[in-house]
Amino acid sequence: MSTIGEALKAERLRLGMNQEDFGAAGGVKKRTQISYEQDERSPDAVYLRAISAIGVDVQFILTGDQAAASLTDDEKELLSGYRGLDIRGKAGVLGMIDGMTAAPATKPAPQKSDTATPTVIFHGKVGQQVTGDVTGKQTFNVGTKKK
Repeated sequence: MSTIGEALKAERLRLGMNQEDFGAAGGVKKRTQISYEQDERSPDAVYLRAISAIGVDVQFILTGDQAAASLTDDEKELLSGYRGLDIRGKAGVLGMIDGMTAAPATKPAPQKSDTATPTVIFHGKVGQQVTGDVTGKQTFNVGTKKK
Protein backbone atom coordinates (compact mmCIF):
# COMPACT_ATOMS: atom_id res chain seq x y z
CA MET A 1 0.00 0.00 0.00
CA SER A 2 1.30 3.41 -0.82
CA THR A 3 -0.91 5.47 1.51
CA ILE A 4 -2.49 5.18 4.96
CA GLY A 5 -5.93 5.63 3.39
CA GLU A 6 -5.41 2.72 1.01
CA ALA A 7 -4.19 0.53 3.86
CA LEU A 8 -7.20 1.47 6.01
CA LYS A 9 -9.57 0.58 3.18
CA ALA A 10 -7.77 -2.72 2.59
CA GLU A 11 -8.05 -3.65 6.28
CA ARG A 12 -11.73 -2.64 6.38
CA LEU A 13 -12.48 -4.81 3.36
CA ARG A 14 -10.43 -7.69 4.78
CA LEU A 15 -12.63 -7.60 7.87
CA GLY A 16 -15.78 -7.38 5.73
CA MET A 17 -16.98 -4.11 7.23
CA ASN A 18 -18.66 -1.06 5.77
CA GLN A 19 -17.30 2.45 6.36
CA GLU A 20 -19.91 3.36 8.95
CA ASP A 21 -19.31 0.29 11.15
CA PHE A 22 -15.54 0.47 10.76
CA GLY A 23 -15.53 4.17 11.66
CA ALA A 24 -17.77 3.49 14.66
CA ALA A 25 -15.29 0.88 15.88
CA GLY A 26 -12.67 3.62 15.79
CA GLY A 27 -14.95 6.15 17.45
CA VAL A 28 -15.54 8.31 14.36
CA LYS A 29 -18.44 9.04 12.00
CA LYS A 30 -18.74 7.63 8.49
CA ARG A 31 -17.67 10.94 6.90
CA THR A 32 -14.45 10.94 8.96
CA GLN A 33 -13.76 7.34 7.91
CA ILE A 34 -14.22 8.32 4.28
CA SER A 35 -11.80 11.24 4.68
CA TYR A 36 -9.22 8.86 6.21
CA GLU A 37 -9.57 6.42 3.33
CA GLN A 38 -9.30 9.24 0.77
CA ASP A 39 -6.18 10.58 2.53
CA GLU A 40 -7.87 13.92 3.23
CA ARG A 41 -7.15 13.47 6.97
CA SER A 42 -4.85 11.25 9.00
CA PRO A 43 -6.16 9.12 11.86
CA ASP A 44 -4.95 9.76 15.39
CA ALA A 45 -3.55 7.30 17.90
CA VAL A 46 -6.87 6.94 19.76
CA TYR A 47 -8.57 5.81 16.53
CA LEU A 48 -5.76 3.41 15.65
CA ARG A 49 -5.81 1.88 19.12
CA ALA A 50 -9.59 1.41 18.92
CA ILE A 51 -9.53 -0.32 15.53
CA SER A 52 -6.67 -2.57 16.64
CA ALA A 53 -9.17 -4.06 19.13
CA ILE A 54 -11.27 -5.42 16.23
CA GLY A 55 -8.30 -7.09 14.55
CA VAL A 56 -6.88 -4.33 12.37
CA ASP A 57 -3.15 -4.67 11.68
CA VAL A 58 -2.04 -1.19 12.76
CA GLN A 59 1.56 -1.89 11.77
CA PHE A 60 0.30 -2.44 8.22
CA ILE A 61 -1.68 0.83 8.33
CA LEU A 62 1.37 2.83 9.41
CA THR A 63 4.21 1.12 7.55
CA GLY A 64 2.67 -0.94 4.77
CA ASP A 65 4.32 -4.04 6.26
CA GLN A 66 2.10 -6.66 7.80
CA ALA A 67 2.73 -7.54 11.44
CA ALA A 68 2.82 -11.18 10.35
CA ALA A 69 6.07 -10.42 8.51
CA SER A 70 7.84 -10.55 11.86
CA LEU A 71 6.55 -14.06 12.60
CA THR A 72 8.57 -17.22 12.04
CA ASP A 73 7.36 -19.71 9.45
CA ASP A 74 6.05 -22.00 12.21
CA GLU A 75 4.13 -19.13 13.81
CA LYS A 76 2.63 -18.13 10.44
CA GLU A 77 1.50 -21.71 9.83
CA LEU A 78 -0.07 -21.97 13.29
CA LEU A 79 -1.82 -18.61 12.99
CA SER A 80 -3.14 -19.41 9.53
CA GLY A 81 -4.47 -22.76 10.70
CA TYR A 82 -6.03 -21.25 13.83
CA ARG A 83 -7.83 -18.57 11.85
CA GLY A 84 -9.36 -21.24 9.64
CA LEU A 85 -10.95 -23.05 12.58
CA ASP A 86 -14.51 -22.67 13.81
CA ILE A 87 -15.17 -21.62 17.41
CA ARG A 88 -15.06 -25.21 18.65
CA GLY A 89 -11.69 -25.85 17.00
CA LYS A 90 -10.27 -22.61 18.41
CA ALA A 91 -11.45 -23.62 21.89
CA GLY A 92 -9.71 -26.97 21.51
CA VAL A 93 -6.44 -25.37 20.43
CA LEU A 94 -6.53 -22.86 23.29
CA GLY A 95 -7.32 -25.65 25.76
CA MET A 96 -4.42 -27.70 24.46
CA ILE A 97 -2.02 -24.78 24.71
CA ASP A 98 -3.23 -23.96 28.21
CA GLY A 99 -2.84 -27.59 29.26
CA MET A 100 0.69 -27.73 27.90
CA THR A 101 1.83 -24.45 29.44
CA ALA A 102 -0.07 -24.36 32.73
CA ALA A 103 1.92 -24.76 35.90
CA PRO A 104 1.42 -28.15 37.52
CA ALA A 105 -1.51 -28.12 39.89
CA THR A 106 -0.55 -28.46 43.50
CA LYS A 107 -2.44 -30.97 45.55
CA PRO A 108 -4.50 -29.50 48.36
CA ALA A 109 -3.38 -30.10 51.90
CA PRO A 110 -4.95 -33.19 53.48
CA GLN A 111 -7.94 -32.59 55.72
CA LYS A 112 -8.35 -33.98 59.19
CA SER A 113 -9.78 -37.15 57.67
CA ASP A 114 -6.41 -37.48 55.86
CA THR A 115 -8.06 -37.26 52.42
CA ALA A 116 -7.47 -34.56 49.85
CA THR A 117 -10.20 -32.07 49.02
CA PRO A 118 -11.30 -32.45 45.37
CA THR A 119 -10.26 -29.51 43.19
CA VAL A 120 -11.52 -28.38 39.81
CA ILE A 121 -9.94 -25.54 37.85
CA PHE A 122 -11.57 -23.98 34.76
CA HIS A 123 -9.44 -22.23 32.11
CA GLY A 124 -10.05 -20.60 28.75
CA LYS A 125 -11.71 -17.63 27.10
CA VAL A 126 -13.21 -19.27 24.02
CA GLY A 127 -13.82 -22.70 25.53
CA GLN A 128 -13.15 -24.46 28.75
CA GLN A 129 -10.50 -26.87 29.90
CA VAL A 130 -11.14 -28.73 33.12
CA THR A 131 -8.24 -30.00 35.21
CA GLY A 132 -7.97 -31.26 38.72
CA ASP A 133 -8.23 -34.18 41.09
CA VAL A 134 -11.95 -34.85 41.24
CA THR A 135 -13.47 -38.17 42.23
CA GLY A 136 -17.05 -39.28 42.21
CA LYS A 137 -19.94 -38.69 39.84
CA GLN A 138 -19.66 -35.50 37.78
CA THR A 139 -22.39 -33.79 35.78
CA PHE A 140 -21.76 -30.96 33.33
CA ASN A 141 -24.71 -29.16 31.76
CA VAL A 142 -23.79 -26.98 28.80
CA GLY A 143 -26.21 -24.64 27.10
CA THR A 144 -29.95 -24.80 27.38
CA LYS A 145 -32.59 -27.20 26.15
CA LYS A 146 -34.29 -26.27 22.91
CA LYS A 147 -38.05 -26.22 23.11
